[in-house]
Amino acid sequence: MKTLYIDCSMGSAGDMLSAALLELLPEPDEFINKLNSLGIPKVHFERHSDVKCGITGTRVSVLVNGEEEEEHHEHQHEHHEHTHEHHEHSHEHHEHHHASMHDIEHIVSHMNIPENVKKDVLEVYGLIAEAESHVHGKPVTEIHFHEVGTLDAVADITAVCMLINEIKPDKIAASPIHVGSGQVHCAHGILPVPAPATAYILRDIPIYGGKIEGELCTPTGAALLRHFVSEFGEMPVMATNSVGYGMGKREFPAANCVRAFLGEDLSENTDVVWELSANVDDMTAEEISFAVETLFSAGAREVYTIPIGMKKNRTGTLIRVMCGDNEKEKMLSLIFANTSTIGIRETRTLRHVLERKEEIFDSSLGKVRRKISSGYGVTKTKWEYDDIAKISREKNIPISEVKKILDKEND
Repeated sequence: MKTLYIDCSMGSAGDMLSAALLELLPEPDEFINKLNSLGIPKVHFERHSDVKCGITGTRVSVLVNGEEEEEHHEHQHEHHEHTHEHHEHSHEHHEHHHASMHDIEHIVSHMNIPENVKKDVLEVYGLIAEAESHVHGKPVTEIHFHEVGTLDAVADITAVCMLINEIKPDKIAASPIHVGSGQVHCAHGILPVPAPATAYILRDIPIYGGKIEGELCTPTGAALLRHFVSEFGEMPVMATNSVGYGMGKREFPAANCVRAFLGEDLSENTDVVWELSANVDDMTAEEISFAVETLFSAGAREVYTIPIGMKKNRTGTLIRVMCGDNEKEKMLSLIFANTSTIGIRETRTLRHVLERKEEIFDSSLGKVRRKISSGYGVTKTKWEYDDIAKISREKNIPISEVKKILDKEND
């Protein structure tokens, strides 16, 4: 499964996400040219190489009227939200232009982008408008955004939506989001980190603070993650073929970047199993056999024994059980109940498995189940033993001959 995993250990901002995703493309400059041909009014995209803590990555600048919004990665209410009340009664704002959601919809509708991308852009911006509306207690229709902040955010959101459409991952996952700590200055005064709008967008999503002071996750970055990411957690087992580093403007003790990993998710063919081990030297073969059967019947994935040498040169048996998380406690109880051991060792291990399916093969000897296992570039087939053993007994043919007939008919 083609998987995109986003590392948000230094937060998330629109420009950082777009820069990280841009690095996953074979021709990033061509994509920048495509962004600049979209027709977003007064907006121009630029791509730069940047270094944070010795790591080289990409920074994407959005110029509005030839200027870049200051400190984009530190929250200054990127959109500089104003309600009608602020706009009508504060003369200092009359000289500025403000945009409503209707204005944003008009801008997006005239972009030269696929309809599904337009839908993504409007849904992401809608999350931001909803958050501002909730925080300020005003209907979305009364929320207005400062023109420069609006165009900057629309540009970042459009770039990320287009990049996702270009990459076309089957699944998008992300780490828990580092939001930063402390306070941040904005148009309304001093706000705690995460800022209220960001906190609202990130509800029900795993987030954490830390020792780094400052706002690491912006409303735009939060909205993009909420819209596109289907699961948050540890990086899945995956074979990555490219990694992108999207750099932020500010300098921190840690590398200020978002990382994007693109590759094949192998977790569907990987599971975590517990290996439970016990050594015994005072059980008969019949008692051990009964214990093994009992453990299998209770749902153990595998049970096997190994002859071992124990203290005082006594021969013994290692009994090992493999099971999942849900069966672990049951298996521990059954091992203690059905063996003479007084101690069990446990090891949590990762198991890589092939995808398995079963087919019915209609042969001249009768119907036979065939097991097919595939993955990691290999395919293996095997006849079901119970079926070929039954044919062997009924036809009075050796099992080896039954297998030869089946293999010949299957070719």
